[in-house]
Parts: sequence; structure tokens; C-alpha cells
Amino acid sequence: MKQHLNEWKTPSILLGSLGIASLGDFIYLVAINIIVYQMTGSAAAVAGLWVIGPLTNIVTKFWTGSFIDYRSKKHIVLVTLIARALFIALIPLASNLLAVYAILVVLSVAKSFFGPALMTYITMLVSPHKRKRFNSLRSFSSSSAFIIGPAIGGTLILTTNISVTLWLTAVFYLLASLLLALLPETEKIEPTEIPALTFAQVARDFTVVYAFMAERKYVSAIYLGFLAVMLFSFAMDAQEVVFTQQVIGLTEVEYSLLISITGIGSVSGALLLSIFSNKVSIRYMIVIGLLMMTFGYVIYAFSWSFASVTVGFIILGFFNVFLNAGIATFYQNNVPVSVMGRVTSIFQLIQSVFQIFFILGIGLLADLVSLKLTIGALAVTMLVTAFLYAIAVLNPRYSGWYIEEVEIKEELTRG
Repeated sequence: MKQHLNEWKTPSILLGSLGIASLGDFIYLVAINIIVYQMTGSAAAVAGLWVIGPLTNIVTKFWTGSFIDYRSKKHIVLVTLIARALFIALIPLASNLLAVYAILVVLSVAKSFFGPALMTYITMLVSPHKRKRFNSLRSFSSSSAFIIGPAIGGTLILTTNISVTLWLTAVFYLLASLLLALLPETEKIEPTEIPALTFAQVARDFTVVYAFMAERKYVSAIYLGFLAVMLFSFAMDAQEVVFTQQVIGLTEVEYSLLISITGIGSVSGALLLSIFSNKVSIRYMIVIGLLMMTFGYVIYAFSWSFASVTVGFIILGFFNVFLNAGIATFYQNNVPVSVMGRVTSIFQLIQSVFQIFFILGIGLLADLVSLKLTIGALAVTMLVTAFLYAIAVLNPRYSGWYIEEVEIKEELTRG
């Protein structure tokens, strides 16, 4: 028993660090929207916040993987957390919107390094037989942050002001970095082994990613298929506020309550999954999560009242954690850590490109036809696509890719 607790000590510290950072993410999200709106009074300026991230990804993802894979993943994650703390602390000092946007670009660049480096570091730090449970617990902490973060942010803004709220958010990132600093280094990289970041090196790394995709077609297809299906989710989420208020007729108070209820659904799903994660295979986590989440979106798309849309949101919130934990574990088990930074960056680059065009296209279509018809068509198309994706995931020919039972049995034997 003591040995088992010691084995979970390191992952627990990592979970604590990521949980604190997630709280910072959601407090920051509330504060940055309000400060930009206060500075400009423009809804378009606030909407611009949602474009900065994908645009930055398109510019940076070409080469971030080449940088990450040859350097310490822990060091990159640590530096990006500290950088986010410092630049968030600078936002209240910005004198105009252009300065705020410049800081947000730097923050987006930091996040573009943070994601792939963190994915690789988790894979190296957390042993295979612990990954499902770790990803389930991580979903639980991020879902909890989804509820608690905005509440803390709103309370801080009401009791202090936006500036103090942002400075306290920076403290959350610093605390997360302090916890991360306690974790072990997972690799030893000599400075002489690090190649110069040149155009030729980036081009060679693209061929490495292409070779990986050619060799592991099924792994690539499953992950890219997941990103493709999630495009429908992103597009519907982008129209969520307008759809719930203009089509369903919810008030702002009802919409706020709806988001809180969705968060409670996510926390409930994540808590259940964290308890029973080793009882559910990766394939069924992905399939059940995706199909039920999509079913929730269909209910949402054809809702007529607060009660009906609440049912849809609870379902999609509850099962979204199954999908995310399952796909993360599948990815960690099947992408070699030696190329994970480059593969993750290129996949996220592809996602960002399609995300921008898809969301803009859906917004235009909603103006030309009707928002209700557009969201309904999106939900039905997503459901059909999800069924096709589920068939591919459950294909018995590829069951060998879902490595999990052996590690779990070995762990039980050791215990």
C-alpha cells in the first residue's frame, strides 16, 4: 500500500500543478474579456480575443515541435508557466488595446509551446498503467476549475478590481510553476545534441512527421478523425451564446446557470471515470464519450426550453470527459515521445487552420440561412460522422493499438 502511494506521489504533484494552472486559465478568461470590453466597449474587440490563439498557432506550430523535441520538456513547461504569469501581470499596465493584444500574442505563443511539451512530459513521467487514471483525474481537476475558476474570478472582480484579479491570476501560474519545479527531470540532453533551429531542420522534421503518419496510419487517422469531429463542436460552441438567447430564448441569467450546470455534469462524469477508469477500455471511453456527447449536442440543437437544453448540456458535459481522457491515453500510448512534440504541433496546426475556416464559414452560413437550421444541420452531421468514427475505433483489426490490459495486469501482480 505504501509503495502504491509512493508511486502516485509524482503524478499527484503534477496533477496539483495542472489543477492550479487550470484555475488560473478560467479566472484569466473572465478577467480578460471584461478588461477588453471596459477599454473599448466593443463586442468586436472581445471577439478578436478568440481569433488570436488560432492565428498564433498557424504561425508558430510549424516550428514549435522542432524546438520542443530536442530540449527538456519539463524546462519548457516551467518557462512557459512563468512567462504566462509575468505577461498576465503586465496586462493591467497596458495603456491601450494594441498593447493588450501584443501581450495576448505573447501569451498565445507561450501556450503553443506549453501544450505539446506538456503532453510529452506527461507521457514520459506517468507510466502506461497509470495513464488512464491520471487523465481521468486531470479531467476531474479541469472540470472543477471550469466551475470554480469563473466564480473566483467574478468574486475577485466584485470585491477588488480587474487589475488585482489579473495579478492574483499570475500568482496561480507561479504556484503551478513552483509545484512543477519539484518534479523530476525525465531526460538528459547534452547541449551538443541540440540542433540549430533552422529552416532546413524544420523541413527535415516535417518529413519525420510524414514518416510517422505513413507508418502508423491508423493512429494518425484516429487522432485526426477526432480533431475533425470536434470541429463541429467548436463551430457550435462559437454560436452558443447567440443560439441559446435568440433561438431558444434564454435570458443571460439562465445562460449563466446553464454553464454552471454543464460544469457540474463534467465534474460528475470525471469523478465517476476517475473511480472506474481501469474498468473501462480506452476504445469504449472514446466511443461512448463521443457518441453520447454528440447526442447531447443534438438535444441542444433541437431544444425549445431551458429544461431541454439543460438535459443536452448535462449529457455532453458528462461524457466529454470520457472522450478527452480516452483520446489522450490512446495518443500517449501510441505516439513515440521522441517525435511527440513535432507530431502534436503539426496536428494542432492542421486543427487551427480548419478551425478558423470552419467557424467563419458556419458564421456566414448562419447569416445567409438561419442559425437554427445551421446548428441543427451541424448536430446531425456530427452525429453521422461520430457513428462512422466509432466504427473505425471499434474495428477489431486494430485492437492491438489499444495497449492497456497488459500493463494493468502487471500492476495488479506487483501490488
